[in-house]
Amino acid sequence: MPVVLGVAFGVSFLVPATPAAAHNELTGSNPRDGARVATAPARIELRFLAKPSPTTTKITITGPDNVVAGGPPVFDGSRVRVPFKPAAAGLYIVGYQLTSSDGHPVKGEVRFTLTTGTAADPSASPSAVAPSAGSPSAVAPSVGPASANPGSSTASTVPAASEQSDPGGRWWLWALGGLLLLAALAAGLLFRRRRAS
Repeated sequence: MPVVLGVAFGVSFLVPATPAAAHNELTGSNPRDGARVATAPARIELRFLAKPSPTTTKITITGPDNVVAGGPPVFDGSRVRVPFKPAAAGLYIVGYQLTSSDGHPVKGEVRFTLTTGTAADPSASPSAVAPSAGSPSAVAPSVGPASANPGSSTASTVPAASEQSDPGGRWWLWALGGLLLLAALAAGLLFRRRRAS
């Protein structure tokens, strides 16, 4: 009786193992799910428990704004590699769909974030910088002539005002100088008279 129970107990462990072995699933990826990647990899790799069939396996890579960023997959045993063609920094979703050997469909996705833009972004960033840099440069010339025009108008008005104020100022200066000179002469005469007397 104990032998029968032992055999039945062992069979209970072996029975679920067969469908589990036939049922395929994702075991890993590069980049891993939830990763933040600074440098875009040349390809995305998915690793499965069993060898997926090329005829029933579909893998897609979608980037920001639903841009397709993948190519035809390459199968290598239980690994599948897909060329990665990123368009911009942001969230990328690798979706996979395949059929296990037991006929069960397997679906899932791997998500990772590309933190740095690709070569397309730097070309876009100069163009984005160009208008912003051009706008100050455009403002600078516009300010230049504008400042020159106001400068010329103010320059034309300032000399006129200075010409009107200069004669008056010089007249007062000459008058004050004359008065000081007369006062000095008078003081000198008084001093001489006092010394003479």
